[in-house]
Amino acid sequence: MKVQVDRERCCGAGMCALTAPDVFDQSEDDGQVLLLDSEPRPENASAAREAAQLCPSGAISIVEDDA
Repeated sequence: MKVQVDRERCCGAGMCALTAPDVFDQSEDDGQVLLLDSEPRPENASAAREAAQLCPSGAISIVEDDA
């Protein structure tokens, strides 16, 4: 899986960083999403998917690998 974020769309709610702290953080400058791991390990994949679903602004996209 690959994770993509749209910082322009981010509203700074922080749900991503709370839900998947190994994958996302928030900028101290503007509170917007920071992507820490664009290709999360399998043990973090579920949390990354949940964070994408919880994002109120839809700023997180998940692209599943074709396996």
